[in-house]
Amino acid sequence: MTQAIPTPPDDNWHPVDDSGFIEHVGPLFVRQVGTEPTWIGFRPDQRHRNLNGVVQGGMLMTLADRGLGRIARTRYNGGPVATVNFSYDFIGAAPLGQFVHIEPKVAKETGTMLFMQGEVFCDGDLIGRAHGIWKKLKRKPE
Repeated sequence: MTQAIPTPPDDNWHPVDDSGFIEHVGPLFVRQVGTEPTWIGFRPDQRHRNLNGVVQGGMLMTLADRGLGRIARTRYNGGPVATVNFSYDFIGAAPLGQFVHIEPKVAKETGTMLFMQGEVFCDGDLIGRAHGIWKKLKRKPE
């Protein structure tokens, strides 16, 4: 049986060029919303299912980690960052096939750290909240 290629909900979402681990669980899509940080999302399929028939919690956490981390890296002008601390509050479940996305925000920035938060939605319903701290790493000499 051929599996359909997951698609975003509309033309405002664009594929993320993200190889490595994300290549195994994606594709992920991004959407710019005015001056707010870029949203990131995906459409879950059978690969993302847990034993209860909804999206595995680890996939929701992966989405949140990647979404917050992308904004941390952007805020650091493309410099390298690393997750120092991350937590996720599960508020609801995400059914397969419905688009899931995170709306990230920078809560605070210091000289060496970025404090991030975001809300995860599934077709408009709040299903999770993420909080994390990203360390600004030293840039490698070119």
